[in-house]
Amino acid sequence: MRVVITVAGEGTSPAGAHELHGWLRDVPELRGRVGPDDAAPPVPGAMGPGADALVALLEPGGVAAAFAGALIAWVQTRRGTHTVTVVRPDGTEISVSTRQARELTPEQLAELAERLARPPAADPGDGG
Repeated sequence: MRVVITVAGEGTSPAGAHELHGWLRDVPELRGRVGPDDAAPPVPGAMGPGADALVALLEPGGVAAAFAGALIAWVQTRRGTHTVTVVRPDGTEISVSTRQARELTPEQLAELAERLARPPAADPGDGG
């Protein structure tokens, strides 16, 4: 499953995505699976291509669960207001902000992690 991750918020720049990339790169299960989105449009005023989006190639199970846990942990540790949006292959967007993540109960955090790690649902019209 290929997901696109963007970081936006108060005072963020491509550095937000760069910091998240570094965080995710340190997770052993995600090494080699997360990188800059080469198709991302350039940032206005920046020299060269933008690095404000990341792409993650995930597999169901442990890799997707490691991604979800690491992403939530990163959001919870940020100062200021940041929002991370994950766009799934079917176009579904899942966003989580720093404020929102800090206020979630353990049960809500588990549900969010499950939503992030869940493989795309089969189209009800395809018989599966």
